[in-house]
Amino acid sequence: MADIKREIERKYESDDDSGGLPDLTGVAGVATVADRGVAHLDATYYDTADERLAARGITLRRRTGGSDAGWHLKLPVAPGEREEIHAPLSDTVPDELAALVRSRVRHAELLPVVRLRSARDVRDLLDARGRPLAEVGLDTVRAERLSGGVGDVRWTEIEVELADGGDPAFLDKVEKRLRKTGLRPAAHSSKLARALAETAPERTRGPAPATEPVSAGDHVLAYVREQRDAIVALDPAVRRDAEDSVHGMRVATRRLRSTLKSFRAVLDRAVTDPVGDELKWLAGVLGEDRDREVLTARLTATLDDVPRDLVHGPVAERLRKWSGAEHGGARGRLLAVLDSDRYLSLLDTVDTLLTDPPLREAAGKKPDKVLAKAVRKDFRKVSALVAQALDADPGTDRDVALHEARKKAKRTRYAAEAAVPALGEPAKAVVKSMKALQSRLGEHQDSVMARGALRELSAVAHAAGEDTFTYGLLHERERCRAADLEAALPAFWDGVKDAATAL
Repeated sequence: MADIKREIERKYESDDDSGGLPDLTGVAGVATVADRGVAHLDATYYDTADERLAARGITLRRRTGGSDAGWHLKLPVAPGEREEIHAPLSDTVPDELAALVRSRVRHAELLPVVRLRSARDVRDLLDARGRPLAEVGLDTVRAERLSGGVGDVRWTEIEVELADGGDPAFLDKVEKRLRKTGLRPAAHSSKLARALAETAPERTRGPAPATEPVSAGDHVLAYVREQRDAIVALDPAVRRDAEDSVHGMRVATRRLRSTLKSFRAVLDRAVTDPVGDELKWLAGVLGEDRDREVLTARLTATLDDVPRDLVHGPVAERLRKWSGAEHGGARGRLLAVLDSDRYLSLLDTVDTLLTDPPLREAAGKKPDKVLAKAVRKDFRKVSALVAQALDADPGTDRDVALHEARKKAKRTRYAAEAAVPALGEPAKAVVKSMKALQSRLGEHQDSVMARGALRELSAVAHAAGEDTFTYGLLHERERCRAADLEAALPAFWDGVKDAATAL
């Protein structure tokens, strides 16, 4: 079983590698500097032949020596901050770690690319009560290229890692002291990054220059790339069932699918429609458990507001059982999907869409008119559906129209998001107004779904011979919520419509 911890560290270097560790007893808060001796570490780093992990700041290594021998996977969280996942020492990459990089690796083989051998002179910075504040290591490193490059390099660096639960501001105090001794922040984020850079073939050294989007196609593809990157980056968190990760991945999937629909004047739909179908499938899998989770939270909160004397029967217990009935199965199905050829092929297809985009004539035009036209077209669909809903009598027809209006509001919002870099404030106004409408109509749809769930729960309770009074009470409260939202919608829509038509 893998262990997970948050790693917050900074690295420093100087032009003179002959110096030792500076005296850090003068750093504010440090009472004692404890010498832990020298550890000899031997780590082999794994990646694909084209270094897909390194390109995203991900490291996967097998290390012996020191206090944490084993396999380590480090996933970037923020600058200077990574999530480190440990697995026991073994001869091959552990399956659980291989799964966490599958969205990056796909079907490529993980190969040993660099071997790092380090002598680490370690000090612990302790406060007045003997509690660790940070670990400081002077690393003398030899890096040997195993594949994809040539030669070896040597260097010395200082690494400062914050103690678990420590205040990141303490690292600023240490850095101030280190800078005074002539050290500077390291040019590379990790030892692996430096080793790869300094042993790479000349023709591959240095990142490709970034280019700003210019045409309408550039802007659309930039947004597509952003959503692709979000899906891939969230994959490991979804596999570990991290909080809100499934929702985040589902939103990115929907954003991507919506973008392909909104900008058919830019990207050839003959190519993108099949991709959209696959994205719809993935979003459905991701939503299988999420929708019930959201409904459970809503119904539980509503039940908590009911006076105890009006709660008849084991309503809370039945709600908990209903909530958990599908969770295990849905979780298993989701993990199977993330390991499936269909999912990995979808990621490959989106990559191809970005590297060889099926651009239409409008893609080469200036973005202002092309993107604004697409956003306005989506908004007209929202407007028609809201008008249809307001003309309908309360009931199923109105519910369906409002639900469709919500979906189109999302699509308009995402199209406007893609247009913000080109159109600026007018597009931001559309995003804001559609987000507000989406939220209001989402609340209404949640009420519709909650009433359906309550009818289902009531039928099961009735069949079991239980009192169903409370289910009816909850149902009526949800109906009243929806009625209030519908009554306020005309005035709310007038405000939203005025903001959205400014584009």
